[in-house]
Amino acid sequence: MSMDVKMAWRNIWRNPRRTILTISAIAFASLLLVFMLSFQFGSYETMINSSVKIHTGHLQVQSTGYQDKKSIRLVVPDPDAIGKILDQIQNVEAYTFRADAFSLVSSKKRTYGSMVIGIDPVKEEKVSTLKSLIRKGSYLVKDDADQVLIGNLLAKNLKVDIQDEITILGQGRDGSIAATVVKIKGIYSSGIDDLDRSSIHMPLKYFQDVYGMYGAVHEVVVIGKSLKKTKIIKAALSAGIKKTDPKDRLVVLDWKELMPGLLQSIELDLVSGIIFYFLLILVVAFSILNTFLMVIFERTREFGVLKAIGTTPGRLTKLLLIESISMTMIGIVAGIIAGSLITLFFQEHGIDISGASDLLSQFGISGRIYPRLSILSALIGPGAVFVITFLSALYPAFKIRSLNPVEAMTYV
Repeated sequence: MSMDVKMAWRNIWRNPRRTILTISAIAFASLLLVFMLSFQFGSYETMINSSVKIHTGHLQVQSTGYQDKKSIRLVVPDPDAIGKILDQIQNVEAYTFRADAFSLVSSKKRTYGSMVIGIDPVKEEKVSTLKSLIRKGSYLVKDDADQVLIGNLLAKNLKVDIQDEITILGQGRDGSIAATVVKIKGIYSSGIDDLDRSSIHMPLKYFQDVYGMYGAVHEVVVIGKSLKKTKIIKAALSAGIKKTDPKDRLVVLDWKELMPGLLQSIELDLVSGIIFYFLLILVVAFSILNTFLMVIFERTREFGVLKAIGTTPGRLTKLLLIESISMTMIGIVAGIIAGSLITLFFQEHGIDISGASDLLSQFGISGRIYPRLSILSALIGPGAVFVITFLSALYPAFKIRSLNPVEAMTYV
């Protein structure tokens, strides 16, 4: 075996230019796959974390059916009981309570439909990035009552500004009319047009008084210590709720169920990426195939002589496969090292996407994306390159088994 390896190594460098080009192609493909996969996984994590911290959270506790119907009567009647369960789950970073109601919002000049959201200003600050999104005015404080935060697009449509009064008219939980006049304390911009165009935030206690909630809420919003802990938190929270809610009136939803559009965007992007990577690997595979077909044509007489003196077809096949694997492994190792170093650099400094596309801005992503190097992103791409290039080398390797020694030695 050691003799075969030595022969294969010498044969590889018979034509250094071709060998270097082939190894470079494999290395470049591996480098690109490592970086692009790390970039994709990092962008997905950034996209998810940005979206959940703007509004939905990693998890929510709701009344069964509320996600689809958004009925004001479908409530979490005792949010404090849910809070006690969450206090006992170690992987929970923070949680808050929210209540929602669709209402008509009027200024002196215009009227629009809007979702009015009741929030706890103190707890909301730990769960969402709402406070950091304020572009004009200031955030709510604990003792605020008839003060609201409004999206910048809705403020523009209503033609209102800070300290202007707006009238809110809706329906209470008990079917009564919910009406109030409030002042605009702050205007925010999340980058998500649907949210900025159709949402108003007011203190939760004031919301409960206006809409007759009697202490109930519609959502218990939960943020975990990391995205990976979501499943653990969901299982523990569901188990705790079952003990206090045997009639299954409440349900725990994770971000995938709360934002199906985001999940579909990620899946679509991943599929398109896989198609691109597959085409890239095919190009590398054809370069390997071309290299070894050229090897056969150039060394046909040599193979004829070797077969004539008794070298078995199996040994010749093994020799060519060793040559293929050697070049492939050199290229892959070089590509993984280079790709990992480039990824680690951008993982530290980030990639500026200040001119983000509309798709990214819909999920509140602006500024920088940080690739995330992992064992999966470092090995899955180069692993696919190895398998495809190895398979592409099988055809020329097995082709020499059918060579006739006499015809091969006289081949011109």
